[in-house]
Amino acid sequence: MSGAAEAAAGAAPAGQAAGAETMVRVRDLAMRFDGRTIFERVSFEVRRGEIFVILGGSGCGKSTLLKLMIGLYEPAAGSVELLGRDLAAAAGEERRALLRRIGVMWQSGALFGSMTLAENVELPIEEHTDLPREARALLARVKLGLVGLSEAAERLPAELSGGMVKRAGIARAMALDPPLLFLDEPSAGLDPITSAGLDRLIRDLARDLGTTFVVVTHELQSILAIGDRCVMLDKEAKGVIAEGDPRRLREESTHPTVRAFFRREAV
Repeated sequence: MSGAAEAAAGAAPAGQAAGAETMVRVRDLAMRFDGRTIFERVSFEVRRGEIFVILGGSGCGKSTLLKLMIGLYEPAAGSVELLGRDLAAAAGEERRALLRRIGVMWQSGALFGSMTLAENVELPIEEHTDLPREARALLARVKLGLVGLSEAAERLPAELSGGMVKRAGIARAMALDPPLLFLDEPSAGLDPITSAGLDRLIRDLARDLGTTFVVVTHELQSILAIGDRCVMLDKEAKGVIAEGDPRRLREESTHPTVRAFFRREAV
């Protein structure tokens, strides 16, 4: 890691105290498939209220890292703590209760095509609460309103644009009011204007609701627009090569791969 990256790593996001509560703690994490190391010795922390970005080129393990952080994969080594609890040590109802406190939006949106947007958002509320039908429906519409989709509540996913599907995915991820949201490639496949609108939405939600975001993306404009801090993975290094404020990394990093990524230069 470059000296500039190390210096940037300790910087708190704007309006965020350096001593803020740790929402995610990753320690010496490693992942291997069929004897092949994807990455190793990955460590970082995500603080309350910030937008933390996991970035890097194709094949570096960004989405794999996200899946480890939400418990879909078991690491080869290391640990993940969510909201102060060791994910691997949590089992049964304790693990289910912990995972209900996070929300996930997948790259495709992962909406059920036969259900309206309101029904998609209402589904986790029905699954995990005892609220009556009227209250569930009201909550679903409130969540859709937060992402600007109030007028589309009764539409099916196939009737929506790509940007609207992404927004609906975020609404469903927020259905149970989780303090921590994970977004997988939210800007992928979107035109620049739609992508910029989604970036503004993410920043607004973080500011207005105090939600903590972990965002996996390789979209440079989005990284610079929304990221308070980031870690950069590298396929060749099999781990983290930079950490800190992405704008400072762009301007100050001396690592050739980091500079090439942020300045769109061929290595």
